[in-house]
Amino acid sequence: MPRPSTFQFHIDPELCTRCGLCVSDCPVRIISQEQKGIPFVEGPKESRCIHCQHCLAVCPVAALSIDGLQPADSQPTTGLPSFEAMDHLVRSRRSIRHYRRENVDPALLSRILASLAHVPTGTNAQQLTFRLIDDLGVMERFRQQTIEALIRADAAGDIPDRYVVLRNAHQAFTKYGIDILFRGAPHLLVVSAPPHVSTPQQDVDLALATFELLAQSAGLGTVWSGFACYALETAPELKTLLGLPRDHAYYAMPFGLPAVRHPRTVQREHSAEIHRVVLS
Repeated sequence: MPRPSTFQFHIDPELCTRCGLCVSDCPVRIISQEQKGIPFVEGPKESRCIHCQHCLAVCPVAALSIDGLQPADSQPTTGLPSFEAMDHLVRSRRSIRHYRRENVDPALLSRILASLAHVPTGTNAQQLTFRLIDDLGVMERFRQQTIEALIRADAAGDIPDRYVVLRNAHQAFTKYGIDILFRGAPHLLVVSAPPHVSTPQQDVDLALATFELLAQSAGLGTVWSGFACYALETAPELKTLLGLPRDHAYYAMPFGLPAVRHPRTVQREHSAEIHRVVLS
């Protein structure tokens, strides 16, 4: 998301109750208030704004606008899913490795992707890029080009020992039509972040984790594909095909309409090792 070109901070004095919530909730502490007056931002502090919009979100009377954005255009934070609903979604999430050969409804996909602008990023960098293959035909061509690139890399001895699975991948696809890189998915989402932000890989992973839950709540299937990332590292020309800068942190997630349904959750209640810290 590009930064606003100009800083715009405005408070409606007729609505403002002088509660000071915008002052205390500002992460970079640039909003000031004198003797219960109208909060303000001094000119020299404007450049420190990280454009998180916390001030707009926290105002209880919708008196504050920033970056030209009006509180009336924000969604209310009422009616959130219950803990039980979210717990059930997390427990029901499964990695999907069998997909129907059809495109996802573009309108549904657009709604899911629009939500990804709200994922958290370190220091609110908002420097994520989402590269999407949303057409089955395009995905088939990219799948074939990936296999061909791996065959060339294997012939040249360029597949590292740690990525030996890629040799199995191109052989399985060529001989049996088995796709262990993208699992036959009709679509692919690759999220990336530039190296200069504070937490590039964490930003990428949070975005894909959010996408996965949104997608699965909408009836779609997803799978985290480390094998696809191995392929992109072994054959950098594939990054060029995707328009993915070679120095970006990234990860790949094939997705689509699932061809398999899991009628029940797995049982992992005791698989997480939890250590409670007690300080004296």
